[in-house]
Amino acid sequence: MTPLEKYKTQFLEHLEVEKNRSRLTIRNYDLYLKRFLEFAKGRQANSPAAVDLDLVRSFRLFLNRHTDRFGRGMKLQTQTYHVIALRSFLKYLSKIDIKTLAAEKLELPKTPSRQVAFLETDDLEKLFKAVVAEKNELRRLRDRAILELLFSTGLRVAEAANLKRGQVNLKKDEFSVKGKGDKIRVVFLSPSARHALKSYLERRRDNSPALFARHNQEIEMLDEIPLTARSIQRLVKKYSLLAGISISITPHTLRHTMATDLLQAGADLRSVQEILGHSSITTTQIYTHLTNKRLKEIHHKYHGKFRK
Repeated sequence: MTPLEKYKTQFLEHLEVEKNRSRLTIRNYDLYLKRFLEFAKGRQANSPAAVDLDLVRSFRLFLNRHTDRFGRGMKLQTQTYHVIALRSFLKYLSKIDIKTLAAEKLELPKTPSRQVAFLETDDLEKLFKAVVAEKNELRRLRDRAILELLFSTGLRVAEAANLKRGQVNLKKDEFSVKGKGDKIRVVFLSPSARHALKSYLERRRDNSPALFARHNQEIEMLDEIPLTARSIQRLVKKYSLLAGISISITPHTLRHTMATDLLQAGADLRSVQEILGHSSITTTQIYTHLTNKRLKEIHHKYHGKFRK
C-alpha cells in the first residue's frame, strides 16, 4: 500500500466517523480518489508530497479525454465531482499536517447553467389522470399516491422509496424526512396527496413497514417487498408516456414542478430552499429565471413605449 492509499483510507474513515457522511457519499469519494491514485501511481507519484499542479492538470486532461466502451466522454459534472473529492482529500491532509498541494489551488471547472424541466398545469393533470390505465386497484391507488406525494413534498426519489408507514402523519399533513447528508427536514402534504395516501393505505392488507410496496401478486402477500427508487422512476416514465407528455419525465421533474409552483405563487426563495432541503441557496436559484412573473410584467409595461 502506497502512502497516498494509506491516507485515502484514513480520509474515508474520517468522513464516516467525524463528518458522519452517508455511505453513498463515502462510496463516491472512494471511487473518485481511487481513480486519481491509480493515475498518480502510473506517474510514480505515490506520496502526498508528490502531488503537484502538473499532476492534477494531467489528471484533469485524462478525465476530459476519457471515453467509456461506447465511446462516450465523461460528463463535465462527473469530472467536477473528481476535483471536489480531491480537494477535500488535500484539505484533510493539510489538517493533519501532511505536506502536499494546497487544496485552494484547485479550481473547479465552470459549468453551464442547469436546464430545469417542469410540468405545466395541463400536463401535470394529464399525468395524474393517466393512472386510471392501471387495471389492478391496489397498484392504481399506490401509483396515484406516489405521484401526488412527489408533487406535494418535492421529495427526491430515494427519499420517497425509503419512507416507512409510521413516518407519515396523515392527521398533521406533515412529516420529517432524512435527506442528503443525513439532514432532517419537514415536508408537507396537500389535501389531494393526503387523500391519495389514505385511500392507498386503507386498501393495504400486508404487514410491510414500507410506505410503498410492489404488490406484484394477484393474491396480496403478508410481507410485501418495498418499492425501489428504480421502480418509482419506471412508473413515472410509464404514466408520462400514457399521458402523451412530450418532454422526458422523471420523479425529479415533479420536484422541479413543485418548486416552480411555489415560487410562481409568491413563495420566497429561502422557504423553498428549506422545503427542498438544499444546503445552499445557490442551488435553489436555478428556478428563479423560470418563475419571475414580475420581470415579464415590467417588460410588457415599459418596453418599446417610445415607438409609434
